[in-house]
Amino acid sequence: MNKNVGQVERGIRFVVGLAVIGAGVYFQSWWGAIGLVLIGTALMGWCPPYALLGINTCKTKHS
Repeated sequence: MNKNVGQVERGIRFVVGLAVIGAGVYFQSWWGAIGLVLIGTALMGWCPPYALLGINTCKTKHS
């Protein structure tokens, strides 16, 4: 599986994921589980909807 999420976006997804989980815990809502998806895609560097839509935010190295 090729990575399709760039480094900056991975960092943003991780931070937002933590915030969503925190909000879910604070408001006692299961919606905080969405934060796990954001953190998972940040750690893997791969986003399934991006793959389906052909989006790639990774910088490629030119030889």
